[in-house]
Amino acid sequence: MHVSVSDAKAQLTDLVRRAEAGEEIVLTRHGQPVVRITPVKAPLGQQQRSRVIAAARHAARSKSLSGPTAARSQDFLYGDDGLPE
Repeated sequence: MHVSVSDAKAQLTDLVRRAEAGEEIVLTRHGQPVVRITPVKAPLGQQQRSRVIAAARHAARSKSLSGPTAARSQDFLYGDDGLPE
């Protein structure tokens, strides 16, 4: 739904209700779209937040690769005597 800014002043309450219900509200100025009214998403509850964090940790664990340890990662640069080669 496109509404001019001047018309929206008189019907703001109705436009907000419609946006909350899922309708796309676009305010126009001189026929050009300038603003979209959208509902604000409700913040996540503690239980939902915990699920999102657990899913992110699981995804990170599944993507991590084992590699050389820091203690042995540069061994190829040094000889048996401990000096650079």
